[in-house]
Amino acid sequence: MKREWSIFLTAVMFYTRIPCPKWVDHSADMLNKATKYFPLIGWVVGGFACLVYFGAAHFVPTSIAVVLSMIASILLTGAFHEDGFADVCDGFGGGWTKEKILKIMKDSAIGAYGALGMLLIIIFKFLLLWELSRTLTLIENAMVLFAAHSISRANAVYMIFTDEYARDNEDAKAKPVAKQMKTSSFVMALIIGLAPMIYFQNLYFLSVIPVLILVKLYLSRYFKKWIGGYTGDCLGTVQQTSEIAIYLTILILWKYI
Repeated sequence: MKREWSIFLTAVMFYTRIPCPKWVDHSADMLNKATKYFPLIGWVVGGFACLVYFGAAHFVPTSIAVVLSMIASILLTGAFHEDGFADVCDGFGGGWTKEKILKIMKDSAIGAYGALGMLLIIIFKFLLLWELSRTLTLIENAMVLFAAHSISRANAVYMIFTDEYARDNEDAKAKPVAKQMKTSSFVMALIIGLAPMIYFQNLYFLSVIPVLILVKLYLSRYFKKWIGGYTGDCLGTVQQTSEIAIYLTILILWKYI
């Protein structure tokens, strides 16, 4: 139990801004083992965002509550995944070879592609959550917010399990990222990631699964074509696009079907 707690805290340290004890191991081996808890980090982040949204919605307009929940999740993760999405926009938008793309993604400066990409995905996420708030009850929308964070992270774990790491050498400027995963850990991550779906006793909600599989397969094919695999930024992109896909799928199902 103590060993698993240490592994979980490693995940907390890498994927959030939550302070951890100094004795928590930050080695590459521990990060690989901690990947199974990545969707559980989604529980933490999604739970915090969910509580902020649910509480704020009783005192301020829904649109403001949505913004506050988004700010809460960004503060808790340090915009870790949003930054990855921006780097991918810059890298794949401005690079035409594997070497150039990887070099651009390592650059700490954000370019036009990255700035526009981050702006658009944040606006898109806000509009989707706002529209969902007009379609679902307060509790349902809060639970969608909670579930999306864990399920989208499970989709990123799916890429780690099936794809190869793209960088050929270790680079101090590259973000730390898991590069391998056991089948047992992958199964555990999926169970944790998909567990919040139990709340939605509606078969329509299961439609998000094939949608997310398609998102992952497309991104895997795209990344493999250009750089031969994934990087930490690519995983952030999978998480962000999967979260958007979940909100969009649920909105379409609940509002138009």
